[in-house]
Amino acid sequence: MNYWLVKSEPDVYSFDQLLKDKITTWDGVRNYASRLNLLEMKKGDNVFFYHSNQGTEIVGIASVVKQAYQDSTTTDKRWVAVDLKPVKKLKRSVTLTEIKSRKEFANMDLVRISRLSVQKVKKEDWDKIMEICN
Repeated sequence: MNYWLVKSEPDVYSFDQLLKDKITTWDGVRNYASRLNLLEMKKGDNVFFYHSNQGTEIVGIASVVKQAYQDSTTTDKRWVAVDLKPVKKLKRSVTLTEIKSRKEFANMDLVRISRLSVQKVKKEDWDKIMEICN
């Protein structure tokens, strides 16, 4: 299993909306590094849902339910989408400020490549964040 983080502005698409929708297509990604990450996602992989711009915090966990396929928001075959479903809202969100304040997260993509909208998360980082939020 692999671990990921996806970003969305909560006023555009929030984790609460994902909970209501029960499934969503993660489309519209137009960054090559993020596209490569979408292509690597496998059914059953866990995904942190991160609210960007407003809140800047990890708020929930989703799961990949459909692997990469043609993004319907473009005719360009290079761009892909995946489908996600909610797993759970975190008991306590984990803020970007908190993550940046801890040296063990210094190499996390969220800290190093902050603008990337779809990021890999190392298992050890996943586990540490899960400890913080529980």
